[in-house]
Amino acid sequence: MACLRTWILMSLSLFFAGCGYNQIQINDEAVKAAWAEVLNQYQRRADLVPNLVEVVKGYAAHEQEVLTKVTEARARVAAFGASAQTLEDPQALAAFQKAQGELTNALSRLLVVVENYPQLKADTVFRDLQAQLEGTENRIAVARNRYIKAVETYNVSVRTFPNVLTAWVMGWTAKPTFAPENETALKEAPAVRFSPQPSR
Repeated sequence: MACLRTWILMSLSLFFAGCGYNQIQINDEAVKAAWAEVLNQYQRRADLVPNLVEVVKGYAAHEQEVLTKVTEARARVAAFGASAQTLEDPQALAAFQKAQGELTNALSRLLVVVENYPQLKADTVFRDLQAQLEGTENRIAVARNRYIKAVETYNVSVRTFPNVLTAWVMGWTAKPTFAPENETALKEAPAVRFSPQPSR
């Protein structure tokens, strides 16, 4: 009886090793870890927003529309509640990306407005927050790239033979990934404008 049990266990382990089961599991865990880092960096950015808005408000309180849009965009991001299930649903991932894109655009408009306030730009608290925001945006880009690569590796593993058979039996499908931040802008050729040179 013990020999039969050992033989069954060895057969199963050889089957799962040969059919890619373990590799798919490893790749799935890598996707989850990469997604957790994406969420972590987006949360870091969202945490900076209230302080940034308060500092700007101190110098540019009459820029209420811009400040309100940033606050509302942050609220939409907070209300979204992304989770591991977001990874399995292309529409949820697209909605998450849209909410984060709206916050990115609102923050960009806020930083454009700041250009009109030299005293605000010179404020050490604002400069520190701006530096943190820029660093966070870089971290977001790195985390998103790692996530995209992890999803690519996972998707290849569930769509190639013989792993595709295991994925089919287990009901595993390819995961959605991030679309380019500004897909329409990527389709258009950049406009190049030359400033006239002053005559000498």
